[in-house]
Amino acid sequence: MSVITLLTDFGNKDEYVGTVKGVILSINPYVTIVDITHFIDPYNLTQTAYIITSFYKYFPKGTVHTVVVDPGVGTKRAIIAIETDNYVFLAPDNGILTLIAQKEKINSIIRIENDDFFLKPVSQTFHGRDIFAPVAAHISKGTAIDRFGSVIEKKEIKCLSINKPCVSADNQISGQIVSIDQFGNLVTNIDKFFFERFNKKKENHYCEIQISGKKYTNICICKNYKSAKPQTPIAIFGSRGYLEISLNRGSAKQYFMTEKGDDIIITISK
Repeated sequence: MSVITLLTDFGNKDEYVGTVKGVILSINPYVTIVDITHFIDPYNLTQTAYIITSFYKYFPKGTVHTVVVDPGVGTKRAIIAIETDNYVFLAPDNGILTLIAQKEKINSIIRIENDDFFLKPVSQTFHGRDIFAPVAAHISKGTAIDRFGSVIEKKEIKCLSINKPCVSADNQISGQIVSIDQFGNLVTNIDKFFFERFNKKKENHYCEIQISGKKYTNICICKNYKSAKPQTPIAIFGSRGYLEISLNRGSAKQYFMTEKGDDIIITISK
C-alpha cells in the first residue's frame, strides 16, 4: 500500500485540494491519500513545522508526506524532498522541514528540478498542482527520488529560527504558543522532557502562568481533564507531547485572550 499525506493552508472553500488529489490519482490511482489538515494559518511556517512533527511517525513506512505551505510560490525558492529510513518529505525549501531535519536521520536530500515529472505548463501560483502533486504521485509509485533532481547537503536547506523554551535565573520556564487547536487549547513549544528536567514534582500540582504580560495563579498541572472542574483553566501535556494550556470544556484562547506567537512564562508553585 502506498500513502500520500497532504498538509496545506488551502482551506476547503476552493477547488485547490480536490485538484491536487485529481492529479495524484491520475498518475497513481491506487494510492491512499490522507488529508492531515488544509487549515494551517495562511503562510504560517512555524505552525506548519510543529504540526508535521505531530503526525508523521504514525504512518506506514514509505509514506510520502507532502506539505504545501508556500508563500514563496513562483519565486526562485527551491522544492526539496528529504528521504529518511521510513519516509519521504516533499515541501518547499522555506524552513517548514526544520524540525524534521533536527529529529530524523536523513539519507538524502534532493532539490526537485527535473521538469519531466511536472505538469505543463507550470503555473506561477499553483505549484501544489503542477509540481508537488505529480512528484508525490511518482514517488508513491516507487520512482527513486534522485531521478527528480540534484543531491544537496543538509547545510544547504533553509531553516527557521524557531524559539526554544528556556529556564530563567528566576526558575521560570519561558516558551511560546505555537498552535491553537479547534478546541481553543494553547499548544506551547515546551515539551514534556524539557519540563520534567526542570520540574520534579508529580502531576496535579500548581503553577503561575503569565501570558501576554498578564499573570494567572493556581493553575493546576493536571494528568487529565477529569482532574479539574468544568470551565477551569489547567495545564496538561497533550498528545503531541507539548504542554498545553486548556480550559476544561471551554476555550483557553477566549479565556486568556491570546494568539499564536504570544509568549508564556511558567512559574512552579513551591
